[in-house]
This record gives sequence, structure tokens and C-alpha cells, in this order.
Amino acid sequence: MDNMSYPVTLTLMVPRESKSYRHIYFTCFLTLYMLILSINIRLVMIIIMTKALHEPMYIFLSYLCVNGVYGATGFYPKILSDLMLDSYVISSLMCALQIFVIYSSLLSEFTILTVMSYDRYVAICKPLDYHSKLTNFTCVKLILFSWILPNSISATAILLSYLRPFCKYHIDKLYCDNWSIVKLSCTSSFVNNIYGYIFALLFFSCVVIVIVSYVKLISACKTSLENRRKFWQTCLPHMLSLINFAFALLFDITYSRYGSNDIPESLRHFLALELVIVPPVFNPVMYGLNIRTVRRVFFSCISARVNVLEAKKA
Repeated sequence: MDNMSYPVTLTLMVPRESKSYRHIYFTCFLTLYMLILSINIRLVMIIIMTKALHEPMYIFLSYLCVNGVYGATGFYPKILSDLMLDSYVISSLMCALQIFVIYSSLLSEFTILTVMSYDRYVAICKPLDYHSKLTNFTCVKLILFSWILPNSISATAILLSYLRPFCKYHIDKLYCDNWSIVKLSCTSSFVNNIYGYIFALLFFSCVVIVIVSYVKLISACKTSLENRRKFWQTCLPHMLSLINFAFALLFDITYSRYGSNDIPESLRHFLALELVIVPPVFNPVMYGLNIRTVRRVFFSCISARVNVLEAKKA
């Protein structure tokens, strides 16, 4: 008990063979970060600037893209700094901030995907009530809900973790996560476990809402060719985003709590990074390529830019 304290500095896992491949890692992460910023910001700008896209579905999609940039910014600048300086340390305050940004972003993604499933349910199953149910005010309330709830959950979890004295100072991960902080303490994690189970119950409730929505959607699509077209065009990317995210989050939570060191380090790195790499790239690409209106505007913007550049050269 004498060795217990509140640490000022924590150490993070050093990437395998970082001395040899540090510059390659840096280039890969920088490229990924620039890609995430460019495609998400471009899609948000297209939605803002195109009046035809000022619909609830696209408003929720723009929020999903902004959230992807926010979450990526919680991870990439830190790992790029570590690779550049070859120093894998972080202050306890910055660690708490990184946990908050990454966790609130991940939870916000799940809540906004749940909101989007409700949007698709109303659009396909109750099309005549769509604009009366999903007014601008309702959209604002849903977005605020999908932002305030995850931030409140994340802040409470971090507070519970940091109120405990620590007796270890190393996080066996490339970035800070909440359960790694809990494991640094030698005191009982009973309260954190109870809070984790409450969070899991909330997570499960969102899953039930999404499943019920899609069962009704599939039933509605059987009776109408137009509904089937809407389902494949707008619901397919949503389903793929949700499935990818849910499985990645479930694995990360399960491994953080019950994982074994028998899993190869490279696989652990990939599965840990999947949450901060795949969704911010996957979501705008899937929606941008699959939704005809977005795809048409996107490629018309690119064509216009190419024409401007060619005119300048001429």
C-alpha cells in the first residue's frame, strides 16, 4: 500500500521493432489521418453546400463524419508525436483527455447509428409521417441526445477510474483506454465493474432498438419495390457500419477486461487500432459511394475542380 500514488506520467506500449520501422509507421499513420480528415470534411462540406441534401438522413451523416474527425484527433496526433520523438509517455491529465475523446467519440458513433436506424424506419415504414416526425427541432434533439449521453457516460467512467490510487504506471496499449487505467490500481474495481455492466446494458438496449427497427424495415420492404430500393441504397451502408463497429467495440471491451497475452501482439495491435482506423474511413466512403445523391454531387465537385485546373493550365 505504501507504493500507491496518483501518477503524473504513464508509459504506453512501444510498437514492435519501432527503431527499425518508426518512419514507416509514421508515414502510414499520417497518411491515414490525412485521409480521414479529407474525406470526412469533404463529405460534410458537400452536405452543407447542397440544398438537396438538407434532409435528416444527411444531417445525421454529417454529424457522423464530424464525430469521426473528432475521435481520430484523439488518437493520431499523439501516436504521430510518439513516433516522431521516439518517446511513448503521456501525462495522466492528457491520458484522461485521450480516453474521454476516444470513448465519447466511439459511444457517440453508436448512438448516432441508432438514431439513423430510427430515421430509416420512419422513412421506409411511415413515409407520410416522415417530415412531421423528423422536423429540424427533432433532429437537433436527437443529435444532442447522441452527443450528451456518450459524453456523460465517458466523463463518469474516467472520474471513477482516476479517483483510485495507482500502484502501476504502464499501459499495455498504443493509446490510453479506461480499463487499462482501472487495472493500474491495486484497489478493488467493484464500482468500475458495476458501472461497466450498466454501460453494457445501455449498449444492449441500443442493439435491441436497431434490431427491432430493421426487422420492421425488412418486413416493409417485402411489399414494395420502392421500399426495397430505398433499403439497399440507404440502409445497407448503415447496416455494414453498425455491424463493423459493434463487433470491433465488443472485442475491444472483452479483450481489455478478459484478454490473454497468448494472442499475437500484431493481432492485438490491429484489433485495438481497428476502432480508431476503420470507422472514420469506412463510414464516409460507404455512404459517399452507395448513396446516389451524395455520389453524384461528390463527383460533380471533383469534375468542376478538374475543369478549373485545366482552364488555368490553358
